[in-house]
Amino acid sequence: MIKSMTGFGRERRSFDKREILVEIRAVNHRYYEFSARTPRACGYLDDKLKSLLGNTISRGKVEISVFITNREGVNADIAVNKELALGYLTALRSSSSELSLEDDLALSDVVRLPDVFTVVKQQDDEEEIWQQVSETAKAALEKFIEMREAEGAKLYVDVIYRLQTIEDSVSQVEKLSPESVTIYRKKLTDRIAEVVGDRSIDEARVLTEAAIFADKIAVDEETVRLRSHISQFRSLLESSEPIGRKLDFLVQEMNREINTTGSKAQMLEITNIVLDMKGELEKIREQIQNIE
Repeated sequence: MIKSMTGFGRERRSFDKREILVEIRAVNHRYYEFSARTPRACGYLDDKLKSLLGNTISRGKVEISVFITNREGVNADIAVNKELALGYLTALRSSSSELSLEDDLALSDVVRLPDVFTVVKQQDDEEEIWQQVSETAKAALEKFIEMREAEGAKLYVDVIYRLQTIEDSVSQVEKLSPESVTIYRKKLTDRIAEVVGDRSIDEARVLTEAAIFADKIAVDEETVRLRSHISQFRSLLESSEPIGRKLDFLVQEMNREINTTGSKAQMLEITNIVLDMKGELEKIREQIQNIE
């Protein structure tokens, strides 16, 4: 099943110490282009995420965003500066004695003293964070791929329909092409008859000219190759491998054969059919720009 290059996947996971949100989005691009938006302190995640996604995505401009929210208090240690608190108490009690004040100090008073409590941020465990981020990213990647496959299914239906339309047009060209020779032979005979009047017409010369004309306008080779390209195109669409670049090459080859057929056309009907084929092929070209 073919995949579209555009897609979006989002996953949120909660862990003991943190909550992680991962979003993956992609648009068309000729190659695999990766960019990451991660917290400033987690730059080490970028290369790991690029490798993780690169194992699954071969083409597209891909951006992954990672948001990490630490749960309140779980990533910090609170320390009491006992020496400082004791110094405050000693100084206050000494003053209360000297000033004849009641010593009514309590724990609630100590809490209000400046710098008695110190909040020390715990060092993040990079391996733990990566395990949690990768778990979340894999889930987001699954949703991303599902969307790509759904879009790819729509592209498949459209491209298959247009390939059939082109193939039907090839059949029409193959049917009309011999008629061009018959029409040319009749016109040639009529023209010679006008020139020579009552004299006899050299049938052998007419046949020779008709044969030369038939060779000039013959499109057998072009239509055979065109049918072969269409068959290859259909086979590639059934592949599970990335095929975008191969399809692009086939479209170029099909366009070459259609152009050559058009240059040989001597009937307005064939010219119109060729124009229709070029229109359908251009629509296919636009569609495959979005195929991985």
